Amino acid sequence: MNVYDEAHSLAKAIKESNEFKEFDRIRKEVDNDKECSDMLKELTELQVQLQTAQLAGQQPDKDMFARFQSLSTMVMTKPLAAQYMQAQMAIATMMNDVFGIVGEAIR
Repeated sequence: MNVYDEAHSLAKAIKESNEFKEFDRIRKEVDNDKECSDMLKELTELQVQLQTAQLAGQQPDKDMFARFQSLSTMVMTKPLAAQYMQAQMAIATMMNDVFGIVGEAIR
């Protein structure tokens, strides 16, 4: 058994999964909706900045945190953006499960 061949098989299975297909479908819709796309990009950027500050042991900027909260609320009122976030979470959950399974193999 070649580990690299198995990794390619896993990648193919992920791309063929319902979770990925749904995420890919919604991602394409988001890409065609500039307002939604821009909003989600800004939310992601703010999230990364806030997490980076926390990991560095810094207190998150209050204005940045307020903007993040406001934008998060706004995103959830937009059906397409909310669907995107849910689809993204489903992919993240699946990948976390896969990483867990692989991690168990090397313990």
